[in-house]
Amino acid sequence: MKLLHGIRVLDLTRLLPGPLLTLYLADLGADVIKIEDTVQGDYLRWMSVAGNGSANLFESLNRDKKGMRLNLKMPEGIEAFKKLCRQADVVVEGFRPGVMDKLGVGYEAVRAVNPALVYCSLSGYGKDGPYAGKAGHDLNYIGVAGTLNVTGTADRPVIPGVQVGDIAGGSVTAFGAIMLGLFHKQKTGKGIYLDISMVDGLIGFMAPYLPYLESGLTRGDMELTGSIPCYNVYTTKDGKFVTLGALEPKFWNRFLEMIGRMDLLDGQLARGEEFKRVYHEVQEVVLTRTRQEWLDFFKDEDVCVEPVNALEELLNDPHIQYRGMFDYVDTDNGKSLTIRNPFYGEDRSDDLKRAPRPGEHTNGILREAGYSDEQIEEFRKKGVI
Repeated sequence: MKLLHGIRVLDLTRLLPGPLLTLYLADLGADVIKIEDTVQGDYLRWMSVAGNGSANLFESLNRDKKGMRLNLKMPEGIEAFKKLCRQADVVVEGFRPGVMDKLGVGYEAVRAVNPALVYCSLSGYGKDGPYAGKAGHDLNYIGVAGTLNVTGTADRPVIPGVQVGDIAGGSVTAFGAIMLGLFHKQKTGKGIYLDISMVDGLIGFMAPYLPYLESGLTRGDMELTGSIPCYNVYTTKDGKFVTLGALEPKFWNRFLEMIGRMDLLDGQLARGEEFKRVYHEVQEVVLTRTRQEWLDFFKDEDVCVEPVNALEELLNDPHIQYRGMFDYVDTDNGKSLTIRNPFYGEDRSDDLKRAPRPGEHTNGILREAGYSDEQIEEFRKKGVI
């Protein structure tokens, strides 16, 4: 039996942070009901950035969930949602602060029908504060949190290739909060309101940089941002890249021994012009072999040299394959690549279910909540579902 078997989640989120969070919950056995509005639904169903066919991001993020459509702007929709809340353990929503309250399905409203509900609000800036009502996306959040300012060159910040704010600040932070909420519920029998801010979740990333407040070092000088030779990226003979993470002297020493450049021993933490010289000398050596040749050369050594995998290489990396972090699910358009949860892999199921079609499970879910077929048909005529 999966860890979250028997836990029912009402998922009102869309795009990336919330759906990834609830994918993790579904992968651990939770019964996730994805509730979409009756007009557009989750934007990832049709946004161009989501991809097409079996590669569609919506398919990847929403497998193993049930789907229903519900109009929360109608009294009947609100009442239906409250009925669903009576049978639920968790509600996750990703609207701007105050939207759920205006609709009549905020925490206090649903708490009245289910005092044991774990209610998670996931937003960029949290439910209160000077920025609470602002619109935003990942780039805005990492900018405010300072994580963007420590990424890039001395001249300017560089946009990361991954959505750090959405995933690390949002999905993963909210996952931990929900586990805390379920633990609280188990101990006390009472629910809890979780106000999750992606910016708050990103602040932990800044812990290693707090000492720089005293030293005055800025982007381009900070040790872990590409300013020292022993912690950097190098180009190989075939135009690919390897990472060198030899922060401890023992790793740097052995690396230099193996490449025959012990004359560079004192340049481990070189900066400024000396950094340029040492980096150039190491780079010249690295350019003499292909990436695979270097990986084979260092295979049995503790020198912290690893590949920079491209997407297609990531899928074939022997360690990633062994850990089982990718899988495929059958969809209407063929097999779709999806990810697995990183929290617990002992009871992973091989029987993955495709993402729900718009409103696919609406009738069944409403029947479970006590509605008759006649009432459901009336809801459909009125535009409630």
